[in-house]
Amino acid sequence: QVQLVESGGGLVQAGGSLRLSCAVSGSTFSNYDMGWFRQAPGKEREFVATISWIGLRKYYADSVKGRFTIARDNAKNTVYLQMNSLRPEDTAVYYCAADIDGHTTVALPLIANEYDYWGQGTQVTVSS
Repeated sequence: QVQLVESGGGLVQAGGSLRLSCAVSGSTFSNYDMGWFRQAPGKEREFVATISWIGLRKYYADSVKGRFTIARDNAKNTVYLQMNSLRPEDTAVYYCAADIDGHTTVALPLIANEYDYWGQGTQVTVSS
């Protein structure tokens, strides 16, 4: 069983920054493609960013491109989401997710049902 625990959320003013972390249990973290999603009240969960199992390939939603950066440390079993220039519309619960078969495919997982395990989420609130 793979467990994911997010941290780092909070309240920040528009224009500020936050760094989310997601600690992943298990010895094969380095095989997983990892992703971040978010869900705002009354909206569907949406893709934010993904990173390949070895960390060389990344992909971002257009809404966060140039402001957010996804990274991973395979030695620490952790994936990060650095969020800069935050906007009120970034307010949401942020979830990390693991695609445990990521090392077997070339394509990065961009939709929720491609992921096998999810964290419980961390709230990010950006005030105007």
